[in-house]
Amino acid sequence: MTLDRRQFLRRSGAAALAAGAGVAAGPGGADAAGAGRDRLLQADGELQFAVASDPAARLPGVPFHGVWQAGIVTPPPPAACFAAFNVTAADRAGLIDLLKTLTSRARFLTHGGAHADGGPTQPPLDSGTLGPEVVPDGLTITLGLGSTLFDERFGIAEREPRRLSEMTAFPNDNLDPGICGGDLLVQICAGSADTAIHALRDIAKHTRGAMQVLWRTDGFISPPRPSGVPRNHLGFMDGIANPEVTDPFVANRLLWVVPGLGEPAWAVGGSYHVCRVIRMFIEFWDRVTLAEQQAMIGRYRSSGAVLGSSSLSTLPHYGRDPKGRVVPLTAHIRLSNPRTKASEDSRILRRGYNYDNGVDLAGNLDMGLIFNCFQQDLVRQFVATQTRLIGEPMVDYISPVGGGYFFAVPGVRDAADWYARRLFE
Repeated sequence: MTLDRRQFLRRSGAAALAAGAGVAAGPGGADAAGAGRDRLLQADGELQFAVASDPAARLPGVPFHGVWQAGIVTPPPPAACFAAFNVTAADRAGLIDLLKTLTSRARFLTHGGAHADGGPTQPPLDSGTLGPEVVPDGLTITLGLGSTLFDERFGIAEREPRRLSEMTAFPNDNLDPGICGGDLLVQICAGSADTAIHALRDIAKHTRGAMQVLWRTDGFISPPRPSGVPRNHLGFMDGIANPEVTDPFVANRLLWVVPGLGEPAWAVGGSYHVCRVIRMFIEFWDRVTLAEQQAMIGRYRSSGAVLGSSSLSTLPHYGRDPKGRVVPLTAHIRLSNPRTKASEDSRILRRGYNYDNGVDLAGNLDMGLIFNCFQQDLVRQFVATQTRLIGEPMVDYISPVGGGYFFAVPGVRDAADWYARRLFE
């Protein structure tokens, strides 16, 4: 009978124990037992595998080409990486070459396939963290342009989107300049963290010398618990009330830049992208009573339903509660979306992710929400919404610390197209 390696080690260990039991049987017994124990200590145990190790568990690919970029209306996968870059290209030609390179890498990474081998005398052309073949895994790469890209460096100042600006602080913000702004924002979303990080490394490698990382934060979406919409670090379901942007009428009113808005022609098909890193003061939040938490949010923590209702899908009717006896007038959901005719044009498409950055220098948990949203008009929608939230009760437990405003460029139409091509025509 042939023994495999594991059986051999198991039997060798048993033999060593038997030898140890008979040390006094004769000369050299102690030495033999010691050698057996040494061999047992040096032997390898069983290989350890991740719980979800099946390659088939990877998500299918998301088409890269289209009128709009993927990663906006695409259902958000579990992992994300947001990286802002400063462009270091020397001139307009260098910027165009950078955008073409970004397009080429995004096209390959989202489609997947075997990566080329540079040979034994060259550095590997791929990091190898996904193995010998790049798998799509639901990867989307969404590019946004910051207002600083439209300075005098590249001759495109007069073609800046009409509403694009640098992000300024609201009264309750505590912005860290080191994690704000950027010429470009690359939003990378995927089924697994390693897929997202692999894409970031690939992009950084192939664009070195033309752009440099300014700030970065990684995010994740937890599975729904127990069902329905995933939860944030506050324990509440996040992203329940989004407009129905699968309807073209709604999308053309709230999401996409369309003709007739006074935007430059090249921007049609794009969307304003707001990314805000919001710190949550978890230690303080966890000491607040459940009733007070729910009053600040306006929803039941357990079910996600609006206060006074029993279903997650029930819409609030604030007109029936004018004095806020059921849903307080200061509740987050009531201030952010009053559900009036006047406020309907300020709705935004949210696509948020949780983040966890360990602890700060004071030993407090550094975690929160990557508030991520898209809209047709930055001022009419996000700025108006955030203005309504100034001074809300939640400001004692959250604080925006970073992020920026960007313009998500129109989609790459086909194999001959590239990011923001019409900007330069």
